[in-house]
Amino acid sequence: VVAVDLHCGQIQGFFGPNTPCDNLDGSVVALPYFASTELALDRNNTVVVSPDAGGVYRAKNFREGLLAMGLNAKLAMIIKQREAANQIKQMDLVGDVEGCDCIIVDDMIDTAGTLCKAAEELKKRGAKRIYAFATHGVFSGPAIDRINQSQFEKVVVCNTIPMDGKGHSDKILVLSVAQLLAKAMESIHFRKSISKLFTLQPGKLPLFTKPVGDHDE
Repeated sequence: VVAVDLHCGQIQGFFGPNTPCDNLDGSVVALPYFASTELALDRNNTVVVSPDAGGVYRAKNFREGLLAMGLNAKLAMIIKQREAANQIKQMDLVGDVEGCDCIIVDDMIDTAGTLCKAAEELKKRGAKRIYAFATHGVFSGPAIDRINQSQFEKVVVCNTIPMDGKGHSDKILVLSVAQLLAKAMESIHFRKSISKLFTLQPGKLPLFTKPVGDHDE
């Protein structure tokens, strides 16, 4: 079984010993976009932001990926106090984002309420430009409208969930995981290392990053 960014990594343990499960890191397809000269993030004044305490490990890995690609990013975290599911009472920021380009990193975007409030909080704290990356774009309910009206320059997701029928937003960029999955399956079939797919070398971009709509072979 080949999965991409399971919401909880421990899910791998529920597959029996005769059903190996590989959980791929979807962020590797987004790193070249954020490190590109076209996007022109401030290479010495960019902050990767975790939207909650549980996502710090994911944000840290994303930051390390940017560092490997020559972008000297820092790390920050938002601490949320919830009133109910998808309802935030208060947000506190740990870290400094004033005058910085910010990238909020999460595994999925559902209604985008929390995500957009996090962007507002970063803007209040003096952030210059705000982006988001999440592997899975669920985009349920008012998510698209919220993103259209948000502080985000761009919200980047992978095509692990079809966008058909979810609406359109010029702020949303969908990247393809087709080549990542193909390389992983090839590695499994020929008994090669999968971890090498995620080993980033300074100045060298992964080969499997492109927007949806380009021809996937």
